[in-house]
Amino acid sequence: MRLVLTSDTHLPKRARDLPAALWAAIDAADVVIHAGDWVDVAALDALEARAKRLIACFGNNDGPALRARLPEIAVAELAGVRLTVIHETGQSTGRTERCAAQFPDTDLLVFGHSHIPWDTTATTGLRLLNPGSPTDRRRQPFATFMTAQITKATLTDVTVHNLPPR
Repeated sequence: MRLVLTSDTHLPKRARDLPAALWAAIDAADVVIHAGDWVDVAALDALEARAKRLIACFGNNDGPALRARLPEIAVAELAGVRLTVIHETGQSTGRTERCAAQFPDTDLLVFGHSHIPWDTTATTGLRLLNPGSPTDRRRQPFATFMTAQITKATLTDVTVHNLPPR
């Protein structure tokens, strides 16, 4: 199962559209995961139209229209991997073990908010991934998104994709 992970798209404030490389990855993916801060309902509509399956939550910059359509925390099982998607996880210090305690029945936690790619594994085995932002790199050298695979109920091939400057 091919996954695309993205967050903090902030359309149309940070960009008019998603980068072409991200759209290509979305078109090839079996599941797209978005960890909030869409900003505009049109972005959600566009992803729903192109993604084979979308699992998503709202973020702190998402207004009432997006909050009416998306949960604060999304939960799913993908080919034997228990997934949780949330926008904010709090400060980075202690995040991995704090989230492991908060989400004991989760194998993979995808989050956003910081715009900083993150990949750690808790002592419990919980994998935490933040794909960064494809449109607003903030203090990072690149705007980013992630891809991954699920094979035999195991997350594999997690890759951070650096996007060219706009």
